[in-house]
Amino acid sequence: MNYITLNNGLKMPQLGFGVWQVENDEATKAVSKALEVGYRSIDTAMIYKNEEGVGKAIKESSIPREDLFITTKVWNSDQGYENTLRAFDESLERLGLDYVDLYLIHWPTPEYDDYVDTYKAMEKLYNDGRVKAIGVCNFEIEHLQRLLDECDVKPVLNQIECHPHLAQNDIKEFGAKHDIFVEAWSPLEQGGEILKDDAIKNIAASHHKTPAQVVLRWHLQNNTIVIPKSVTPSRIEENFDVFDFELTNEEMESINSLNLDRRKGPHPNEMNNR
Repeated sequence: MNYITLNNGLKMPQLGFGVWQVENDEATKAVSKALEVGYRSIDTAMIYKNEEGVGKAIKESSIPREDLFITTKVWNSDQGYENTLRAFDESLERLGLDYVDLYLIHWPTPEYDDYVDTYKAMEKLYNDGRVKAIGVCNFEIEHLQRLLDECDVKPVLNQIECHPHLAQNDIKEFGAKHDIFVEAWSPLEQGGEILKDDAIKNIAASHHKTPAQVVLRWHLQNNTIVIPKSVTPSRIEENFDVFDFELTNEEMESINSLNLDRRKGPHPNEMNNR
């Protein structure tokens, strides 16, 4: 496992396990398998409705809590200072934990303009020691800059849609400048279209790896945190088996050239669902 050091000194596994669109009962099985394989970072959210299933897998594992890195998120309808504090307590209860390692704002929902107050509530949770780190999801540069200007605790990361067809180079550059990591959701692209690309397939063949493993390796070598999701045991194992090879500079450039700035998910400025 590769570990990265966040801007507050906390160490985080660079490869984690996501449970978006995983049913609660299925999440217990999937997370248990992931922990067995060697994952130590688990990413959930209130809106996924599987925090209880994730918590059950954590409880049933024999892994010490301090060896795990657990992330959850505050949903759009729970934004605002007091709402965020309440939502955090509810997430913690569902997870069955005393603290989470990382708490994130799920979307900026700019139409409602609550994300600064939400973040200030998260700063309180951080200062009270109830979370080890705080950050955001789906924030554009303008949203990040506002937090930097108006808040005290710098976000440790920004979790965004990111894959070779949506490289997010501007946000990566801004993040690198301000020591804010990028974490990729949908790292293999929803629908898996990137995995059918001839360049990816050729690189995979040359390393005796799968296209998915090559794309995950590309993320890792780009200094991106990555959280692939699967409920298939063999895929959970496959996605973890990415530390025994390295892409060449030429191969990295070949994958970089596939960027189309094309999203599969919503644009953050237009995602205001509550």
